[in-house]
Amino acid sequence: MAEKRTYEIIFIIDPDADDAEVMRLTETTQEIITDQGGSITKTEMMGKRQLAYEISHKRNGIYVLLEVEGSGAEIAELERRMRVNDCILRYMTVRVDEDRRRAQKLKDRRARKAERRTKSGKAQTEKTETETDAEAEAA
Repeated sequence: MAEKRTYEIIFIIDPDADDAEVMRLTETTQEIITDQGGSITKTEMMGKRQLAYEISHKRNGIYVLLEVEGSGAEIAELERRMRVNDCILRYMTVRVDEDRRRAQKLKDRRARKAERRTKSGKAQTEKTETETDAEAEAA
């Protein structure tokens, strides 16, 4: 099996759908992912929000965010099913593991630089203190 990758999937459901239908759609998408061998890390129901622009004469939509770990095959199947579902207005899938790895690397690099700066700052301070002590003794 290929390496596990992390994806964020967000989809917008028709605002006319009732709560039971929203839950059914969310559970169905989760089942598709788990049946294909993926795992769901996080599910967030973001609720009804205003759309940036009109989609199918709708100004609002119900947003759902899923964080998924998998190989990619489950994403293809999920997107295929979302494409034909009339209740889903829009969906978007983004692979986030590479970006998170890059961000962590930059964060670690910044921490190392800050650590070096504090060490060199302490060395400068110690050097200055010993010089002032020597000058005080000489005087």
